[in-house]
Amino acid sequence: MPSNSRVIQHPQRVELHNEVHARPPEALTGALGIAHIVMLADAQQRAQSRAHLASLLRDHHLAPPDVATTHLRVEFGSVRLRWELHTEFVTWTFTVPGPAEAQHPRQPASAIGAVPQDWLHGLPGQCLCSLDLWVFPGRGSTGDARVADLLNEQTLVGSSVAGEQAQVFTDFAIHADGSSRILLFADALQPRRLGRLVQRILEIETYRMAALLGLPAARQAGEALGSAEGELAALAQAIRSAERDAEPALLDRLTRLAGEVESQHAATHSRLSASSAYFELLDQRIVQIAEARLDGLQSIAEFMERRLTPARKTCEWAVRRQDSLSQRVSRMSNLLRTRVEIEQQQSSQALLEALNRRQDLQLKLQATVEGLSVAAITYYIVGLVSYLAKGAQKIGWPLSPETTAALAIPVVALSIWWSLRRLHRKMFVH
Repeated sequence: MPSNSRVIQHPQRVELHNEVHARPPEALTGALGIAHIVMLADAQQRAQSRAHLASLLRDHHLAPPDVATTHLRVEFGSVRLRWELHTEFVTWTFTVPGPAEAQHPRQPASAIGAVPQDWLHGLPGQCLCSLDLWVFPGRGSTGDARVADLLNEQTLVGSSVAGEQAQVFTDFAIHADGSSRILLFADALQPRRLGRLVQRILEIETYRMAALLGLPAARQAGEALGSAEGELAALAQAIRSAERDAEPALLDRLTRLAGEVESQHAATHSRLSASSAYFELLDQRIVQIAEARLDGLQSIAEFMERRLTPARKTCEWAVRRQDSLSQRVSRMSNLLRTRVEIEQQQSSQALLEALNRRQDLQLKLQATVEGLSVAAITYYIVGLVSYLAKGAQKIGWPLSPETTAALAIPVVALSIWWSLRRLHRKMFVH
């Protein structure tokens, strides 16, 4: 097969090709303690996160990541670190073997204790999610002492997952140490399948919290939308009964309202759109863990359906209200502008009619003046002809001055009238 190495390559071909291999799950075996931390970070803090990771690796004589690295897996001591750089947040996942040493056999310590604490406290960004996940061998049930000791019975949620080959339990609560807790009993899962299951469970909690970032924005938008809708209703009522003189002021108010609505929409659109995407990812991850009910417990899917639906609908409703209000303001602005334009056209038409009437009067007056002018000019010219006739009699002119003047009147009048007509035609053509 001929090589295509000489074909011009797209500059991002390799990056795009390797996207399908980005953030792959790692094979996991045995009992594990996992601490998962999600730090909400802006662009500067995400860059600082890479530098913070590099400092940890240097302390353990490991190579730091390059500037293009967005995910990294590394081991130092007994700890395995998985670092991932996302669009809005950075995830840090620490894994230690076995439910780590415990003060009580049923109270395993968090994997976070194996991480240098001074370094941990300096993580850039704001903590959005802190989760302890323990993986136990064997099969779990609500009667297991570890479930009772680690989770709140009143809010306990659990299900069989991965084709009923594992059981997961959580209470969706933040405990005294500041972290949420999940217990996973992996009965007989293969290492790669266990790794995929653990990654999906961690992503469920990550995307749940990321999706809920849109809720405060939706509530704030709701308050602003309520005020704007009231203002729009008042403007609609005022427009119905407005006089012509009040329309420019109403149009100015409506334009200002449109600006406020679009400004508020622009301020929240990105956040609400991101929340919608995170909710979709959350749904996918819940489906992918393949839940089956455990007697007496809500499944994760049922819990999310009941508890997250109000927040999701609030975000969706805020988006719909923004779009609807923007369209209504636009329609009302167009209607008011159309009304003003029609009235302006009517005023212009009335003005044109008045100008036409004035022009007609001017033309009539001009015709009258022209008629008088013809008579006056004829009078003066005929007078001159009469004087000429008196003088001409002395040299043999046969007609009397009066007769000469009488004969000259129609000739002079017609000549003057024809000259004026010709002048009008030249002016009209040019």
